[in-house]
Amino acid sequence: MNTQNSSPFHALATRREFLSRSSLGIGGLALGTLLGQQQEAFASPLAVKASHFPAKAKRVIQIFCDGGPSHLDTFDPKPLLQKYHGKLLGEVVQDYLKNAGSIVNEQGNLKGTLKGSPFEFKKHGQCGMEISELFPKLATHADEMCLIRSMQTKSVVHERAAIQLNTGDFVSVRPSLGSWTVYGLGTENQNLPAFVTLSQSGRAAGGDRQFGNAFLPAWCCGTGIPTKDASVTKMIEYIRSGTTSIQEQRRQLDLLREMHDRYAGTHGEDPLLDGRAQAFETAFRMQVEATDAFDLSREPAHIRELYGDGSDGRQLLLARRLAERGVRFVQVRTSGWDTHDRNDEQHRELTAACDQPLHALLSDLKQRDMLKDTLVIWGGEFGRTPTSDMVNVASKKGVGRDHNAGGFSLWMAGGGVKPGTVYGSTDDFGALAAENKVEIHDWHATILHLLGFDHEKLTYRYSGRDFRLTDVHGEVLQGILA
Repeated sequence: MNTQNSSPFHALATRREFLSRSSLGIGGLALGTLLGQQQEAFASPLAVKASHFPAKAKRVIQIFCDGGPSHLDTFDPKPLLQKYHGKLLGEVVQDYLKNAGSIVNEQGNLKGTLKGSPFEFKKHGQCGMEISELFPKLATHADEMCLIRSMQTKSVVHERAAIQLNTGDFVSVRPSLGSWTVYGLGTENQNLPAFVTLSQSGRAAGGDRQFGNAFLPAWCCGTGIPTKDASVTKMIEYIRSGTTSIQEQRRQLDLLREMHDRYAGTHGEDPLLDGRAQAFETAFRMQVEATDAFDLSREPAHIRELYGDGSDGRQLLLARRLAERGVRFVQVRTSGWDTHDRNDEQHRELTAACDQPLHALLSDLKQRDMLKDTLVIWGGEFGRTPTSDMVNVASKKGVGRDHNAGGFSLWMAGGGVKPGTVYGSTDDFGALAAENKVEIHDWHATILHLLGFDHEKLTYRYSGRDFRLTDVHGEVLQGILA
């Protein structure tokens, strides 16, 4: 006999839950009717837009690893690094220079002793992609992944490198990749934000410029959702009014829109005001669908078990649910990858937490026939050095790795990338990109191409000139296109 199910408290809680869900359902029906009545009257700037040419990717899920994962311990094996493990750079640099060229001048923070990876690399899939033992589950998707091993960025400072990877420029304030995506394509669901960022705090380390709209219209900006508390009421805490009815909210918004249109008719369009009005409209519409989208308990038990109940699993399952509901760009942020101290131990812990959820995401998208037009991206702002970091604050033994902007890895899957592909390489020690170097602008140009855009033509006029995500740079990486 299940005493919990037979308790009076449980029965009371069940009745309350039923009444609560019933009232939300009735409210949702009422709001749905109101939205239907307003559909013709309200022309949203977020309506679906045509791309320059047929797109391979309809949506993006970006998994951003704050801190910079070590490519040398995950996706870029270096046998020569194992050979010279434990030796001072100065003892082998002449030998190294024969193969890699000068690294001292190009990578100023390369110092200390050379450090091989303790993790075994094996070939996986028909493509033979070499992946570390840290990703046994993800490695089963080798034939679906496109691995870039020759990424480069301009800064070894976390905030600058993260901003550059997400916006293309850390010097000037520029719109993020997600904002450009929304600006170009709009969204397929007017009842949810077009661009969502999921993180423990709902913010980005180093500042929200990483999902900001800068000078693009305010409706292109990302919406940060805190996921530390997995309850729906905490993640979307402020979308419901406790005092104003659905009908009254609709009347207020209609009045706001009327006042805005009158002002625009005499003073011209104001992007800030227009974005503000759109934000109110989106928040109102979220009352229809947001509770359902963020409620993981609505998923079948076997799907929840596939992703797991850890932070990474919950965030990636949320990302799939949002993408499935028409959200155009979902950014998932994970932290802890800044491994100056305990590089090996931290990578074991971090990959143990994300390997199964990453496997679950790719499997789930594929099973739902969504992987073919969903671009999945995994990577951080830069990589780590092939030398040990001599600033180990715990034991001073130098077992960490420092920041490395000269060469690092990231992978993509689905959305029109060539599956089972390894593109580019670093030098023999993994310090610098060597073959098919990929700058951030090249990477951005390629993503826009997959979304159906010529990166030179997706522009926005601001302050007397046309701006684009790739500025005056960028070449599409033809070698990774399917």
